[in-house]
Amino acid sequence: MFHRIANTSAAALILASTLFAAPAMAFGGHRIQVEQWGHNNTVGGGQSGYGQRLTVIQDGSSNLSVNTQDGRRNRAVVGQSGHRNTVDTHQCGRQNAVGVAQIGSRNNAEVEQCGRRNVAAVVQVGHGSSASVQQNGSNNVVAIVQE
Repeated sequence: MFHRIANTSAAALILASTLFAAPAMAFGGHRIQVEQWGHNNTVGGGQSGYGQRLTVIQDGSSNLSVNTQDGRRNRAVVGQSGHRNTVDTHQCGRQNAVGVAQIGSRNNAEVEQCGRRNVAAVVQVGHGSSASVQQNGSNNVVAIVQE
């Protein structure tokens, strides 16, 4: 019983902290992981420096994820399922990577990378689809899969 109350309290705290959609910022090798289930999801995240990690998981409802990483060897992963999906990710620097998976509903993904040796992958399954990847620099790689 205590675990259920603790889990419910923790979930309420996380929900309250993401309710206002305040951007999360990290500098210098930090990891940010945001998981959202339910209505009107929104995330804004920014990281600057080396070796940053950003994971966003949004399951259900209005979804949206806007992320920025500046520096090198940064990684961003965004997974969205159900309803009005949208992702807007910007990475500037070298050897950065971003992966976007959108399953179901209206989908949309825009990825912008500047620098060299960057990698972008977008997978969209079901419903609206739409992907745009812009890479400026040399030796960059992009893969887009839509079904």
